[in-house]
Amino acid sequence: RDIAGMAMSNAQLTARLRRVESMLTAVNGTLERTAGAVAINTGNYDESLDTIWMLLAAILVFFTHAGFSMLEVGHVRSKNWQNILTKNLLVISVGFLAWYLVGYPFAFGNLDPPNRFIGAKGFAMDGFMANEAGRVGLRVWFFQGAFCATEATIVSGAMAERTQLKGFAVYTLFMTAMIYPVVVHWGWSGAGLLNYTDDAGLAKSLVGPALKDFAGSGIVHLVGGVGALVGALAVGPRVGRYSVPPSEGFDSQTVPCIALGTFFLWFGWYGFNAGSTAEMHNIAAATTAGLIAVNTTLAPCVAGLVVFLVRATFEAPRKLDLCGFCNGILAGLVSITATCAFVRPWEALVIGCIGGTMFLGASKLVKLCKVDDVVDGFAVHGACGLWGVLAAGLFGRPADGMGGNGLLYGGDQLRTQAVAVLLIAVWVGAASALALVPMRLLG
Repeated sequence: RDIAGMAMSNAQLTARLRRVESMLTAVNGTLERTAGAVAINTGNYDESLDTIWMLLAAILVFFTHAGFSMLEVGHVRSKNWQNILTKNLLVISVGFLAWYLVGYPFAFGNLDPPNRFIGAKGFAMDGFMANEAGRVGLRVWFFQGAFCATEATIVSGAMAERTQLKGFAVYTLFMTAMIYPVVVHWGWSGAGLLNYTDDAGLAKSLVGPALKDFAGSGIVHLVGGVGALVGALAVGPRVGRYSVPPSEGFDSQTVPCIALGTFFLWFGWYGFNAGSTAEMHNIAAATTAGLIAVNTTLAPCVAGLVVFLVRATFEAPRKLDLCGFCNGILAGLVSITATCAFVRPWEALVIGCIGGTMFLGASKLVKLCKVDDVVDGFAVHGACGLWGVLAAGLFGRPADGMGGNGLLYGGDQLRTQAVAVLLIAVWVGAASALALVPMRLLG
């Protein structure tokens, strides 16, 4: 009987173990399904957070057009207010439509094998709605489209008070459909001649390391600044602007609008720079955005003060120049845009200080050459955009792990930055002249 009892106990134990094993298998399956669901939900959460972040940033960038409008109204005479505001609305309307049809494909429509000069895929947003991956790209389209529309706005201020709407509309189409998208492809598509991935998986350019222009000192502002210079040269100065004796009434007209426009632009600039992280679902992106916000605050502060103090104490007529203060702030913002994500705050101060000095020199030179740039568009965006790109080749310590590769710390970035400045200036200058000079000859 004892032996039979032991046999029965063993059978019961075995059955119980099998039931436990079955339960554990069921639990394991449940855990695996839960883990899969958590992974899917985490991915959805990350995408949602990134989309919210980029949409907020894009809206801030879009708001800068209010700043540009206020700034330009402040610089022109009251009889031209309606004209300059119409141009700013025209920029948004024509610019986004051009971006929709061909601008985005030329900028980000990477081919296989890639074309280093220009993209050519996704015309009129073809393929965006085909699947989830394509729909995720909608946020990028909107964010980058807001950048694109600012290009012609920069030019409109430089050419103010002597440009017909139809001529400016044609140039806006050229700028947003071809000139700017080509430069974007070079530097931001990941397949262009200034930034592509080689066979070893390394980011390269045609002349060395890949271009470093985080939020667009060169790709956005140098493009707009060179376009502004060519535009001002093409249309010539306003009647009486450089006559002898000089005519009255060409100084900044509505100073409150200029100051408010500057605040609007500064506010929107946080969307330009911090939004260029393109994500906000991990600690790395969050800390980078924090650094960007700090640098985007410090550089314009010091640049504005440099311009204000120099004009008050050294540069004739030695007066408190509020408009110069405003342009100095914008100069600092442009200067820090390329490096805002990978320089330390004290470096941002240096970059901003030199940016203010660059603005002063460029503004003086443009006036000496009798180029009538109404809003100092070239001095702010062109000269300081150039400096911002070169600053990325000088500052940024590799050991900080933020992506810096500055010459001051033994890096080899400066060569690429210098070549980028040259290529952008030549391309934008030649293409803008090709668009504007014939229109000037035709009246």
